[in-house]
Amino acid sequence: MNDQTPDHAPEQDSDAPVQEPRLWQGNGWTARVIKNEDDDGWAVAMYKDGESEPALVGPWTMGRDKKNPKPLDTPAFHTLVKTASEVIRRHEQQLHARLHKSTVVSTAEGELKVTLDIVPDEDNPYALLSAFDEMGERVAQVRVAPDFKLSPGSATTWIDNDFRAPR
Repeated sequence: MNDQTPDHAPEQDSDAPVQEPRLWQGNGWTARVIKNEDDDGWAVAMYKDGESEPALVGPWTMGRDKKNPKPLDTPAFHTLVKTASEVIRRHEQQLHARLHKSTVVSTAEGELKVTLDIVPDEDNPYALLSAFDEMGERVAQVRVAPDFKLSPGSATTWIDNDFRAPR
């Protein structure tokens, strides 16, 4: 057998980055240049590995011929990864802020931190209302409706009612 002419295609390294003019993969991301459906231009979609929906879709520059897209390159890919990562990070922060709320209430025994943690279960969403003392020890926890409105007033009422589940 001649080593110069293999009888099969060389194996692809699945971790090797793909660097094609319209498709780049690496660092856990895929950038794909696509035709912009709204006009004659181009767009780039950034996909995080394992996700079916793009984290970011944005306009892409036309090439010199004014018909085809500019090819992807290393600096552009790194900028796109940074931007898409920031979009995901902001989305996660917003989701966390929506699902986790807290307030601090002064009582005769000291300050209590009251938290509301929403569990967005598709079939049975709920929230956990918890109280923590100044040492961070949980002193009470009840299950409440996911739309419970946590405020200093509602927290005080819950505490004053001996931590019984609000109705």
